[in-house]
Amino acid sequence: MIKMTRVLIILIAFVLLAPSFVTAGSIKEGGASGTPGEWWLGELPSDPLPSKHPILFVHGLNSSSTTWTDQNDMDEISYQRGYETAFIDLYPTKDMWENGALLSQKIKEVYNHFGEKVVVVAHSKGGIDTQTALVHYGADPYVERVITLSTPHYGSQLADLAYSSWAGWLAGILGSKNEATSSLQTGYMDYFRSVTDERLNVRDTPIYTLGGTKWGSFGSSLYWGGLYLRAYGSNDGAVTVQSSRLPYATELKVGDWNHTTIKEGSSTFSVFENYLNKNAGYLASFQAAAGLEGNESNNFSENADRYIHGGIYSGMKEEPILVEPGAESITVDWMSEHFESNVGLISPSGKTYNNLQVRKDDTAYLKGAYHHTATIQDPEAGEWIIRALSNQQEHYLLNVTYDSPLNSLLTSEMNNGTVHIKSKNEHVKVKTDMTIAYYKKGQLKHLNVKANKQNDSFRLPNLGSGTYNMTINVNGTIDKTPFQRTTITSVYVDEKGQLFGH
Repeated sequence: MIKMTRVLIILIAFVLLAPSFVTAGSIKEGGASGTPGEWWLGELPSDPLPSKHPILFVHGLNSSSTTWTDQNDMDEISYQRGYETAFIDLYPTKDMWENGALLSQKIKEVYNHFGEKVVVVAHSKGGIDTQTALVHYGADPYVERVITLSTPHYGSQLADLAYSSWAGWLAGILGSKNEATSSLQTGYMDYFRSVTDERLNVRDTPIYTLGGTKWGSFGSSLYWGGLYLRAYGSNDGAVTVQSSRLPYATELKVGDWNHTTIKEGSSTFSVFENYLNKNAGYLASFQAAAGLEGNESNNFSENADRYIHGGIYSGMKEEPILVEPGAESITVDWMSEHFESNVGLISPSGKTYNNLQVRKDDTAYLKGAYHHTATIQDPEAGEWIIRALSNQQEHYLLNVTYDSPLNSLLTSEMNNGTVHIKSKNEHVKVKTDMTIAYYKKGQLKHLNVKANKQNDSFRLPNLGSGTYNMTINVNGTIDKTPFQRTTITSVYVDEKGQLFGH
């Protein structure tokens, strides 16, 4: 209450003593979420030090400026350390182009208010919006440096999943399909990097990155996202460490943060505080974390650890789950749009598992879905059944993750729009099909387009420019025992027919 009173007094003083300032930006009560383009000042320190740059905080996907103040002490710690701050609201569901254009205008307003360059601290997609504002919309002269907190600079495979043939309709029902999530598909982000990283001004504003490796305990809100992303490397439940990096940026730290805690003041402010000061050594060269390399190669073994299926049902629905001999564990995750779904798991010998944990999804990609999850150690080989009961129409997505030696025995390569599926062991035989969901400017144009197959290869159809979200279904045998796997990825084709992505 004392803090809020101080904020109100300061804001009233600004309005009374300098009414022209209100036209520079929308000043509002601290902590209140505003409309896109509004920005507001944090509490003014009693003695702000001239050696410290003002900070502009930029939120991420499906979020708002309150992400820094609601159950977060980032604003309070900034105040206590003597920093002047500003917080901005962007479009929570728009792509980097609309947000970048808007943010560029508002950065200049914030600069004019403080009378000096600001340091931008951006969470998640906010880092992409910020770089767009700097590189493409001319905000660079007003920003000293940028600090990104788990920004998916190369996109997120969770966005690929949300727009896939199996999950696209569930994401649509939950309201998670929008311009922002569409733009974060890995294929489109590869295109974004191509039109951004080669621009002459891309290095004019130093960028510092942080990444996270913690996605919570079993059943937590970010657990399932981390489980899905683990095939692509260390991650924070929403973004991989690899995607949080830029080759021309300085990586400050990769720590045991999840996608939420990485933006909390008590977690990371001390890590990047030295880079808020005017004497920061911002010309340090990029140093990758020990033992971690650059962009990973595109091979099927990275994500050959899962089986994905989905659909619509009412009443009772049963789905078979094939488990090959030698599997060390399986994690079964049944996502539904309603909490009331009754989900159970039956082993090949008839043992029933009814106590699946239920948790509401808190990621931006399938937010609001209910996860019914169980992990089985040393599972029986054979056909398991997952059975769901619902008294209403239900959309669902089944994701089975395997810890199994089989995961490393399949490979995939893409060259010039042709996908090759192969096994690395003569005892592993595979039959595959590939379907494509085609999006033009974020809008679904074609669903379940069959790719042309010749021998063990698929050729992308020529549907024009846009995002091609590819689902490859694998039905195979290992020593004549059947198994199933699924891989999902995306590519982007520009107006010239050039392909971006894996």
